Amino acid sequence: MAGAEHDLRSWDDEDPDSHDDDSPPYWFPGETMPPHARAMGLTHHTVEGALLDFGGRLDPAKRVHYWTAWALLVVFGLPVVFAVMRLAYLF
Repeated sequence: MAGAEHDLRSWDDEDPDSHDDDSPPYWFPGETMPPHARAMGLTHHTVEGALLDFGGRLDPAKRVHYWTAWALLVVFGLPVVFAVMRLAYLF
């Protein structure tokens, strides 16, 4: 290119991210999974691991996340309460 100071097609080798340690970013799936869940073989690809990953991303400081956690507690807790009530009724 005649008259151009810089070739725009050349790659800039300067990395603006100086703290890059080749670890995946925190927003990648499965990064908020507890270490003991990973040791058991759970990943964000399994149903249980996906729930743990989703729950680990909830921030209690955010109001929507707070109510989402309570809604999940009700959704997963009510079947257990109903099963215990059914057993109590049978005996």
